[in-house]
Amino acid sequence: MTIRLVGLLLLLCSSISFAAAKIDNWQTPQGSRVFYVRTEGLPMADIAIIFDAGSARDGQQFGVAALTAGVLDTGAGKWNADDIAQRFESVGAVFGASTSADMATLTLRTLTDKALFDKSLETVQTILTQPRFNEADFKREKNRTLAGLKQQQELPAAVAGIAFSKALYGTHPYAHQDAGDIKTVTALKVADLRNFYKNYYVAANATVVIVGDLSKEQADQTAITLLKDLPTGKKPEAIPDVAALTKSSQQHIEFPSSQTHVLVGLTGTYRKDPDYFNLYVGNHILGGSGLVSKLFDEVREKRGLAYSASSGFAPMLKQGPFTVSLQTRNDQTQQALEVLNKTLSDYVNQGPSEAELSAAKKNIIGGFATRFDTNKKLANYVGMIGFYELPLDYLDTFQQKVEELTAASITDAFKRRVDLNLLQTVTVGKTAEKSAK
Repeated sequence: MTIRLVGLLLLLCSSISFAAAKIDNWQTPQGSRVFYVRTEGLPMADIAIIFDAGSARDGQQFGVAALTAGVLDTGAGKWNADDIAQRFESVGAVFGASTSADMATLTLRTLTDKALFDKSLETVQTILTQPRFNEADFKREKNRTLAGLKQQQELPAAVAGIAFSKALYGTHPYAHQDAGDIKTVTALKVADLRNFYKNYYVAANATVVIVGDLSKEQADQTAITLLKDLPTGKKPEAIPDVAALTKSSQQHIEFPSSQTHVLVGLTGTYRKDPDYFNLYVGNHILGGSGLVSKLFDEVREKRGLAYSASSGFAPMLKQGPFTVSLQTRNDQTQQALEVLNKTLSDYVNQGPSEAELSAAKKNIIGGFATRFDTNKKLANYVGMIGFYELPLDYLDTFQQKVEELTAASITDAFKRRVDLNLLQTVTVGKTAEKSAK
């Protein structure tokens, strides 16, 4: 059986079974935080190196964080992109790099057989500490990014999302999309990526997550090996708080589409928010539970105004967005928007019924274990816990915190946190008059 096939089988069969994840954590000599969970039964490990280097750190060079992460594996040390890809494939390993507003993340899934593990670890360590930032590689990735940004201009959902973020965040670092915009990306030079890398890809700004069939000693040595050639550096200054909204707004963007995209919302919750569980479970009832949510029932089932309607909180380091969304026929936009706003208003003022809350708790608690039933899923959760400095028993206490909620506590949280007088509304599509011509 080839290494590639072994790796594929492990990817498909990497389920783990445990009641709760015991998370150990410590710091490397350079000050990097390490979070480790031992899982046995499969000879594999999932590793993530997370930096406070997401798009919120772009400054005025929107897109520099995403491009920096994107070119890391296009050339490192003595290897080009093909060499790097071949090294991972030869040991059945999978590597990835991504960014969000808050973080940049490098991930590795690898077998733990020593020879295979050592080769995949060496490859990641070289990518992380010796990126080439070759001019040709940079231009290729930059052009790919620009092509994607230009394509977004033809997608009403993307146009709506960009306008909605600006309405919520103004000049805050969360206002722009991770990939940047055409103007700022066009202006970027490879030296900008090198500077960004130099400032943010340092050991003191790193969080390492290791989940898999490795001993604590092996995990400790793995973290040290990965980061040993990075400068210690320092953590960046905290990003600013999100400014409070002061008034509502409505914006329509004319677009030649058969349907109108509707986004309504405001700034919402953050990872350490005391109201988080009330808002999370409350939203599950409002619009987060798919076919059985109140929004879906009012907009789709009762009136057939949209194929789907949903809502969601996106907790981040600072307040992420609370978004209610739907797509509807252009000539039904006003009616759909009225139903959306009334459903939201009724829910904020009245809260959930006891029956709705009971059903939501059952659904959330019943499906909780499947959220981290593989090494990869668990590593994602541990990374969230580590990066946002949540309690190490977060997974152990999650179900209890959900169970303790009441309809009154959810109603109180929604009344305080979802101010109906501050809602930002963005619609993208054809006005009814123009679509009828």
